[in-house]
Amino acid sequence: MNTQLQAYARTAQATLQGRELEAHVLLKSAARLQGIRDNWEQRQGELPDALVTNRKIWTIFVTSMTDEDCKLPTPLRANIVQLGMFVFNRSLSLTMDAKPERLTVLIDINHNIAAGLRGNAGDAPEPV
Repeated sequence: MNTQLQAYARTAQATLQGRELEAHVLLKSAARLQGIRDNWEQRQGELPDALVTNRKIWTIFVTSMTDEDCKLPTPLRANIVQLGMFVFNRSLSLTMDAKPERLTVLIDINHNIAAGLRGNAGDAPEPV
């Protein structure tokens, strides 16, 4: 990546806040997983690290749902926790049985949650 592009990426990340930052992080993780899926032969060695990163993101989401200051409705909080548990379980199963097509559901979840955070659920994800 050239120096100007790196500087832009740092600036963009520094100016993102709240839901937009959450959406950005999810889309970045989804893009990485999709790159691995789409270039499996060359990039499958990157999968363990990409899964760890995605689990860290979801750990933050799940943990924030248990915070007493969380203002989301209880049913929505429960749904996010359940979705997080699914992500954790799928990630674990992928470490034992890695196949590129099994990444699709994690990619789709990240895209859909990011779209919801941006207020454009159902729209195509923006490139990262």
